[in-house]
Amino acid sequence: MNVRVVAFANVREILENSPRSLDLPEGARAGEAWNALEALFPALRAHRTSVRIARNGRIVSVDESLLDGDELALLPPVGGG
Repeated sequence: MNVRVVAFANVREILENSPRSLDLPEGARAGEAWNALEALFPALRAHRTSVRIARNGRIVSVDESLLDGDELALLPPVGGG
């Protein structure tokens, strides 16, 4: 199955290109998508605990099942002033 991954801020820089396409096995979960991205971009490992994953616009856990054509957004913490 294929999912679209969009990333923001420093995570976008790590992925070198956003959006990007990610091929995953059928029945994959959000955490498996993160693991696949980490294998391609080891610098992501440092952000594992702070980045949230949204599936089709809704924040999800790493256990969330994915479907072909889903969009995953990688959302780092936001600071502001």
